[in-house]
Amino acid sequence: MGKGQDLYKAAKKIIPGGSQLLSKRPEMFLPDLWPAYYAKAKGCEVWDLDGNKYVDMSYMGIGACILGYADPDVNAAVKAAVDGGSMTTLNNYEEVELATLLCELHPWAQMVRYARGGGEAMSIAVRMARAASGKDIILFCGYHGWHDWYLAANLADDSALDGHLIAGLSPQGVPRGLLGTAQPFVYNNTQEFLDLIGKFKGKIAAVVVETIRNYEPKPGFLETIRKVTQELKIMMICDEISSGWRLTVGGAHLQYGVAPDMAVFAKAMSNGFPMAAVIGRKEWMQVAQETFISSTYWTERIGPVAALATIKKLCSENVPQYLVKIGTRIQQGWQQAAARHGLEIAVSGIPPLGHFSFNYENALAMKTLFTQLMLEKGYLATNAFYASFAHSAEHIQNYLAAVDWAFAFIANAKRKNQIEANLKGPVCHAGFKRLE
Repeated sequence: MGKGQDLYKAAKKIIPGGSQLLSKRPEMFLPDLWPAYYAKAKGCEVWDLDGNKYVDMSYMGIGACILGYADPDVNAAVKAAVDGGSMTTLNNYEEVELATLLCELHPWAQMVRYARGGGEAMSIAVRMARAASGKDIILFCGYHGWHDWYLAANLADDSALDGHLIAGLSPQGVPRGLLGTAQPFVYNNTQEFLDLIGKFKGKIAAVVVETIRNYEPKPGFLETIRKVTQELKIMMICDEISSGWRLTVGGAHLQYGVAPDMAVFAKAMSNGFPMAAVIGRKEWMQVAQETFISSTYWTERIGPVAALATIKKLCSENVPQYLVKIGTRIQQGWQQAAARHGLEIAVSGIPPLGHFSFNYENALAMKTLFTQLMLEKGYLATNAFYASFAHSAEHIQNYLAAVDWAFAFIANAKRKNQIEANLKGPVCHAGFKRLE
């Protein structure tokens, strides 16, 4: 126990949910023991409020810091923007440069609009789809944020979103009038998608899909969505908030030869500074002038400057290739360590965004014990690894040695039926829960 754990107890009394982001709640990692707050960070190292240093082999800012924490090139560009004035009555010219670059990287797109967060950028894309089509229904697969259009899926069935990353999301506060406007289908289930097309034909504004998350798209899945949406003049929106910039410089859809009508970016495009973009075909994007989409802080300078510096470094250093390389090594290391110690795990995710799960009834307890053991070895770790350019070969080697030790400990505890007995606090949460 330290300053961070004590501060989090106080935070829960004055901040509903304890944090602004579900994925950063200590309950999602190691309840009562997770450090919770940082004092500083550099590369892939994080210092907590007690001065303890950890190597972050988990989410790297929930996928935002693709180059590493406090990247010197991005920070230098941001500091110059701050010194030159980050907000005025006039617009920053960098947003034009960034729009040009985004369209060059995605030749199918002609126009760009900005926001500062992924969820709001997705809401902008959905608003434009509905405005341009005059229709209300959105078909989707995957996770797309916290806004009303998405959570409306749970108005009909409070488990509708369980297969889309986060279980337990409640639609409280979402207008009942949105019932039926968001219809989910399972990634790679082409027939389920076609069934929804048949059921709601003539009423669909857009099909929203995460280009890739946990599994490679099956042959024909993305292609079928593109073909059907083109034939029926339905907008296809690729959510690249998590997948973008990691497999190639730009959206993952470029890797699969699918050109959507819109794509949405955030997270990694600006290496930890708030920035998001909606890019798209001119005939769809122009509707932004007819439906009111406007916000003061979408015009500040830091976001575009950070994005430009980040994207230029992704290009010059061929960062995606490196992320795939080290991410593949991590996934192989998990599998090899598990095999050595007789543990059954399932590994999923693209190499730069890898996950594993224990194939046992008490999987959450085993995950919690893994996090606890790795924290004792000086790692911020969970059953996921989000690769960054700051992760060196030495970091990878040392981490996998610690994983091997942790898996050996867990395997021994499992044989003795002592997983829960070795926990120093409660079992971690798996999805959304109300905090007391």
